[in-house]
Amino acid sequence: MPHPKSRRAAARAIVAGTLAALAFATVTAGSAGAVINGDDAGERYPFMAAIPMSAPEAGLLDGSCGGSLIDRQWVLTAAHCVTGEGIELDGTVRIGSDRRTSGGTVRKIDRTFVHPGYANGGGTSFNTDDLALIRLDRPVAQRPVPIAKEAGRPGTPTRLLGFGTTVEGEFAFSERLQQLNTRLGAPSECAPGYAGPTRLCTISLKPHAMACHGDSGGPQLQKSRAGRWELVGVTSGPGAPNVPCSGGPGLYTSAPAYADWIKQTMKAGDDRGPANAAPPGPVGH
Repeated sequence: MPHPKSRRAAARAIVAGTLAALAFATVTAGSAGAVINGDDAGERYPFMAAIPMSAPEAGLLDGSCGGSLIDRQWVLTAAHCVTGEGIELDGTVRIGSDRRTSGGTVRKIDRTFVHPGYANGGGTSFNTDDLALIRLDRPVAQRPVPIAKEAGRPGTPTRLLGFGTTVEGEFAFSERLQQLNTRLGAPSECAPGYAGPTRLCTISLKPHAMACHGDSGGPQLQKSRAGRWELVGVTSGPGAPNVPCSGGPGLYTSAPAYADWIKQTMKAGDDRGPANAAPPGPVGH
């Protein structure tokens, strides 16, 4: 039988790779996550979602992932937020609050749909097809964020939102929503092979700042031609291996690249109707 310390170390490695968080730190660091060196949200983001979760074997009892309301009854998040060994969802989503554990509208999870191509990188490489959709048990009044028709060119200003850790290497989730101004980078600004048509390399405009553990699944926003926020990326993981959150680029799943899958999955989910006894975990693909 493995020694208890070995089991705890293994659990932390699992969490670092699949937890509701970015794996910017090494897989054994066990850090949690809010935007490192971000600022309190300076405006209302009614589409921001917080997805409560925990990983008891790793000592995380009160964590969360981010998400984006893209339809009155649907939230887009990262696949590694809703599926993975050791992860437990509490079965609810909080919509439209700038506080992680209060305010906004709380809905139960009707079912989740994980992209069929999803593969976890384990904290040392990128996650593939890192997207999941959550169908809420009933619609909310908050206004969804539209998905951009396409990602901007390298250099396009973007903004990250999250409730993740503000302290590198600790389970210190933020109660207040954080934001960080960033830009889209060229694929060459991330590690070779990391960024591409479906994975956006993202660079902070502030030194020693980036999304971190607990921010996974949350939105990366860009401005439309009309000057309104639109969803361009979903927080996924590191843009380079073996760097701390604040020390490297971020990698974001391109929401526009998966627009067809998102649309088709929501239509199929709505056609199936409510799942009266659906568990909160990943029950559909």
